[in-house]
Amino acid sequence: MITLSELAIYPIKSTAQISLTKSLIGPFGLDMDRRWMLIDEAGLMLTQRKHPRMCLIKSSLNNAQLTVSAEGMQSLNIMTPDPQKLIKATVWEDTCRAYDMGNSVAEWFSTFLKTPARLVYFPADEIRQVDLDYARKGDITAFSDAFPYLLISQASLDDLNSRLNSAVEMKRFRPNLVVTGNQAFAEDNWKQIRIGGIVFNLVKPCSRCVIPSINPDTAEKTAEILKTLAAYRMRENKICFGQNLLADGTGELKVGMEVEVISTY
Repeated sequence: MITLSELAIYPIKSTAQISLTKSLIGPFGLDMDRRWMLIDEAGLMLTQRKHPRMCLIKSSLNNAQLTVSAEGMQSLNIMTPDPQKLIKATVWEDTCRAYDMGNSVAEWFSTFLKTPARLVYFPADEIRQVDLDYARKGDITAFSDAFPYLLISQASLDDLNSRLNSAVEMKRFRPNLVVTGNQAFAEDNWKQIRIGGIVFNLVKPCSRCVIPSINPDTAEKTAEILKTLAAYRMRENKICFGQNLLADGTGELKVGMEVEVISTY
């Protein structure tokens, strides 16, 4: 039997994950996943690709209040967004309305990252359409790169680790859903699955950037992971690991739920 073995969110894009035992499914994906993002002075997203230290920023949520912490910094409670402070924030090619979380919050992140950084929040009424080449009109996401969900199977990571000199943890690959009980890379062939009554469509392999090379505990980089993946996971000149998903409807996911494969390619 295939089961859902891990759930994770990343409240602030490109910062550390929060592991969950259950999560509501909402219009943007898992509840509170990538609803916040850091931007530079031009309003462009900041990510680990250029700022590896972002992986060292940890978050916690208590009734939707965000608290952040990092080594050498005092913990910071971030209050509810002020709807009067709307600015523009850009994720790749998409420019969205976003709430500016204020100067004191910006100072905290700028100090830790040693670069100008402002925190913004994705409004509940903002629409960021998922690429219509893979989605239907009305499929939306917040500040994720492109899709609201990423799924990877534990067997696929185990396969990769069998080829590495030093095993790595799943959190390097930043999935929302991890499943167990299937063969390595079986998810490549899944077209539609059901978890806890919620149907997910697997719409596109996830092409990988440099982020899996970054140790999420130290922010140090190693070339071995992507070099190894490139030897056997190249698809159309891109390294692919994991599958991007869209959900039909809303509900709740819990670790331990059965994963039913409805259809395959």
